Amino acid sequence: MTGDAVPSADAIASGSLPAIDGLAFRHLRAPGDYAAMNAVANRVRAADGELYVTTDTEFAAYYEALPHCDPATDLIVVTVAEAIVGYGRATSEQLRAGDRAHLHQVIGFIDPDWRRRGIGWALQLALEARARAIAANEVDGIPIRLRIECEDVAKGTAAIAERAGYRAVRYWYTMRRPTLDDQDDRALPPGLEVRPVEPDQLRAIWDAEVEAVQDHWGNSETSEEDYQEFLRHADPQATSLWRIAWDGDQVAGQVRSYIDAELNQRDGVQRGWVENITVRPPWRRRGLASALIAASFPLLRARGMTEALLGVDSENPSGALGLYRSMGFEPIARATTWEKPLE
Repeated sequence: MTGDAVPSADAIASGSLPAIDGLAFRHLRAPGDYAAMNAVANRVRAADGELYVTTDTEFAAYYEALPHCDPATDLIVVTVAEAIVGYGRATSEQLRAGDRAHLHQVIGFIDPDWRRRGIGWALQLALEARARAIAANEVDGIPIRLRIECEDVAKGTAAIAERAGYRAVRYWYTMRRPTLDDQDDRALPPGLEVRPVEPDQLRAIWDAEVEAVQDHWGNSETSEEDYQEFLRHADPQATSLWRIAWDGDQVAGQVRSYIDAELNQRDGVQRGWVENITVRPPWRRRGLASALIAASFPLLRARGMTEALLGVDSENPSGALGLYRSMGFEPIARATTWEKPLE
């Protein structure tokens, strides 16, 4: 990729870049930009208190197969005197039937040392301009929405969303269970069993999750790119923490736990994530999710973990928030989804 400068008329909907010597917006230069971009992202998360971190290897692998986005055109890199101080991207997805819309998600990071100088606002305008350019090819009559998602601790991003005319439409909790030692075993529903994950089962596991979340709010259509991203995280070390329930040759439900070793090291904790909790409709309301969650705790304990976290839609229609509370999880952080129609 050439990394040519982003034309100002295309990058900034109105006005110009802040008056900062050496400030420029340009396109991605891959793979050379990745390490500096990742450093910015991790500094932002640490400054905001977000429970997430990525290694350079993980970051590069993600951007080399980025779904719903062409990094060559949809990603903007922010530099000052050629040093990377921020970046952002616009992605394009189509929401599932029942909430039909083209969705353009706008994601931006500005190094904490360069905040409150107008760079974040200029980047927001640039990304919205890019989203409009993408949307110009979407002429099927389906409404188009812009979306920003951020942790509530990211005050600057929330302020930009409000200034840009977005409104809060959904809230999400990160929930924590402070111990993994006091959960009683919960029996699987009759006729179901948990089996070790084999490579030839991965497509069925993926398809089962896609079906299970079809009725979830804001869920988007999936593609082969999404499946390939799923496979990137499905090595034997990872799948050994999964709990997949089978009814014969059908996947009934699943919990795919994982351990973020980099984040644990940064924060000085031994924490596992109990995530991707889904049950297909025919097997719901039978205690399957709680049994799989309980079965995940011993796996995390065996790896030295002492607590568990998970994320949940605060308005999940299946009552997930109440289920997780009943299993000892309590909210410790909140994130907000902001949206506005694309004009």
